[in-house]
Amino acid sequence: MPLSLPPAPGTGPVAVAFSGGQDSTVLLHLLADDPAIRARGLRALHVDHGLHADSARWAETCASACAALGVDFASRRVAVRDSGHGLEAAARAARHRALLDWQLDGELIALAHHRDDQAETVLLRLLRGSGDGLSAMRSQRAFGRGWLWRPLLAVPRAELQRFAESRGLAWIEDPSNASERHDRNFLRHRVLPLLGERWPQAPVALARSAALLATQADLLAGEDARRLAMLQGLDPARLDLPGLMAQPAAWRDRLLRAWVRALQLPPLPGDATRTIDAELLAERDESRGEFRWAGAVIRRWRDGLHAGRVQAPLPPVWQAEWDGLAPLALPGGGTLALEPAGGFEGPVSVRARAGGERLVLPGRGHSSELKQVLQDLGLPPWERERLPLLFADDGELLAAGDVVVSARLSAWLQAGARRLRHTPAD
Repeated sequence: MPLSLPPAPGTGPVAVAFSGGQDSTVLLHLLADDPAIRARGLRALHVDHGLHADSARWAETCASACAALGVDFASRRVAVRDSGHGLEAAARAARHRALLDWQLDGELIALAHHRDDQAETVLLRLLRGSGDGLSAMRSQRAFGRGWLWRPLLAVPRAELQRFAESRGLAWIEDPSNASERHDRNFLRHRVLPLLGERWPQAPVALARSAALLATQADLLAGEDARRLAMLQGLDPARLDLPGLMAQPAAWRDRLLRAWVRALQLPPLPGDATRTIDAELLAERDESRGEFRWAGAVIRRWRDGLHAGRVQAPLPPVWQAEWDGLAPLALPGGGTLALEPAGGFEGPVSVRARAGGERLVLPGRGHSSELKQVLQDLGLPPWERERLPLLFADDGELLAAGDVVVSARLSAWLQAGARRLRHTPAD
């Protein structure tokens, strides 16, 4: 039976992630043979990881292969830096970043993963103690401005090999694929062949299990969303603590992971929820405990859990003069701006909180302590640490970001139909 592709989802253009290896070469030829795909728009994207001395020559080989097929080609070299999760994971992350950066609106990024890759992925995730991750790779999923599409996921490697040989295709052999130093290669060369001796249908069974687990994961994801909605208010980055504690332990684990995923933060480590349970949720006081991982943080404050990227406070010695004519860039990201732009009546200095500041609020005849005002507004401590304070040339506090504005500055803004806007760093 000739090798064919399932219908491509959507109507957007298709970009094949083209390494030049056997699998992506087969996928490129199958896509190029399809008039419907050609009509949608087809191109090939090659990521040069720079991990082999011949990688630049490989990129040239890929460009020639695409030229022979009349397929547009683009190549990009990326920097692969191992952040402690292994070179394979670092290369995959760099590749995904490049594909996201390249992707067009509505575009399908076609990957050449096949059934044997799926079996390897299931085994790897079993060995790493994954939960929902056992559903392994999906044939399609949302990705960036479009979708990831794996049209070969049900096809065994041997069938791709037969197709490539029957068409006389040439491809690049990456010598690192033979090294058993990498976990996936060890499974491919040692473990799966041994399993196949006893259970010849092992790859098929593993792929079927992944599909069944994917269905179950989808059902549970719907319940995750329902329960999360009951714990979130207007701020999606906050969970109601009493409501979370009322959930069974197994659901707390699921909800914390689903919450972090929805906020597009790095996945929680395997034992993270146990630590969060013991060190944040078990506290019965107004603890300001926190759990940090991979540049992200979950904090307990008052009756809620708050998640986000780790942001450094404003440097205590930082100070800047601002005329209001253009946005003021803040240390670590973020800006202060007047809308519409316009200069202040007198010099304004901007600096970090030092403690003890007071200001006169609109409608009051006395000054109030800024710390107490921010507490009354329910602003979390880590957000207070990043609030830029505006001072007049006579030393009077005019504002704390755009959260608290003094009577003096408020009157000036109203008279000029202006607004002070503080945009924090992402």
